[in-house]
Amino acid sequence: MTAAPALPTDSLGNTITVAESDDVLVVEAADGSRWELVCGLEVHAELATETKMFSGAPNHFGDDPNTNIDPVTLGLPGTLPVVNQQAVELAARFGCAIGATVQRSVFSRKNYFYPDMPKNFQISQYDQPIVVDGRLELPSGHVVGIERAHLEEDTGKSTHVGGAGRIKGAEYSLVDYNRAGVPLLEIVSRPHVRSAEQARQYVAELRSILVACAISDGKMEEGSMRVDANISVRREGSGELRTRCEIKNVNSLRSLVRAIEYEARRQADLHAAGQKVTQETRHWDENDGRTHTMRSKEEADDYRYFPEPDLVPVDLGAERVAEIAAALPLLPAARRHRLAGLTGEPVTAEAVVVTVERGQDDQALAAIEAGADAGRVLVHVVQNLAVDGGADLAPERLAELVKLETSGDLTATQAKQVLAELVADPSTTAAEVAKAKGFEAMDTGALESIVDGVINANPAEWEQFCAGDDKARKKLSGFFTGQIMKASKGQADGRAVAQLLAQRSAS
Repeated sequence: MTAAPALPTDSLGNTITVAESDDVLVVEAADGSRWELVCGLEVHAELATETKMFSGAPNHFGDDPNTNIDPVTLGLPGTLPVVNQQAVELAARFGCAIGATVQRSVFSRKNYFYPDMPKNFQISQYDQPIVVDGRLELPSGHVVGIERAHLEEDTGKSTHVGGAGRIKGAEYSLVDYNRAGVPLLEIVSRPHVRSAEQARQYVAELRSILVACAISDGKMEEGSMRVDANISVRREGSGELRTRCEIKNVNSLRSLVRAIEYEARRQADLHAAGQKVTQETRHWDENDGRTHTMRSKEEADDYRYFPEPDLVPVDLGAERVAEIAAALPLLPAARRHRLAGLTGEPVTAEAVVVTVERGQDDQALAAIEAGADAGRVLVHVVQNLAVDGGADLAPERLAELVKLETSGDLTATQAKQVLAELVADPSTTAAEVAKAKGFEAMDTGALESIVDGVINANPAEWEQFCAGDDKARKKLSGFFTGQIMKASKGQADGRAVAQLLAQRSAS
């Protein structure tokens, strides 16, 4: 790929470009060398269970600190864990949703010291996770492989008081154990994410699946869904894998995009300068727009995994997994394909993606099935029903409106006004609103008179319209249409205007 003469910048002002053919984030370093992103994501989703992963303590967000605890949560001597069956089935539900294998799994002890993990080890899954080998199709059509998803318990939460809110410089720290022991599903992608936009789409799509399947509430602002990004860069066009850094606990899509863009640039500049990238865990600081070193990156050996002696292997069995899969709702990717198939639009079309994202695809499909033109339905859903109450408009009301528009009884401008009235008062009909507003189809003779009057009033522009190329004609067509709409007080039908202009220019 040849370098573009003028490269755009990312959200931090750093120079980047994206190869449109394969959607790869390419960073130009200070020395002019070009580096492309390789990224894998680890998403931690708290499961929507009533109780914790290994005890009967409540799993509720927002309660007073250290009220949702019990002896197991606090790791008191003599306590034993008991697996939460609902958490296991929710993990299996996720596995079925991404087309993965749901298998026999084993819990292990992951040994490390954090002040917010009172046992000094975390019960997790290591070499035998419950979900393996899945895939996620993004709205762009790009597919990201999911290597595994495993069950574990969450840690507590430390609050560092004073300073910048980090442990360094804090006057003291407080620990809330309410979150300790909450069921957590860690979802690990393969390094198939090649741009910050793909990362955003991946996390958004994952959240949509988790919420649609009632697996997690996906509230990043409450910490029930957190993202770690493993980032490295390599020379553009190379197949090598270089040292990666992990950006820990990113809690918004905006921060994820900014953190990836910044870290890719930082690593590219290090490589270009002949310096080594150190494998480490880094923290994204939203305030200064940079990543900062937290600690050296641990490997599996550092955690000294061994099987949890107090828990037996978990195996739901093929029959139960099949029952879980059969009960799944229609998921976002399937809904996009369904809508695209009925409307004739590409599955990646913005109108299709936006309609499904808003959860208005059933509304659109019902209107189309009632006989309304698919293209106009999508236009109205995307452009005119993105308002309070828009998603609640009955499909038959939308279908009636579109039929009036496509038959020529309403112009596009009038249809938009009628639609706004229907949203405000769902008890009325499109025909009733149109009649009350005095919207009637303009007589053909009257429209022709207005068109001829506008042409005669603008002879220079009309001469350019008739003699110009496609670009000039398109621009002047907008000019004439605007003048005609103004003269007709918005009653002219845009398609009829276009036909008349074409006829007049050809004669």
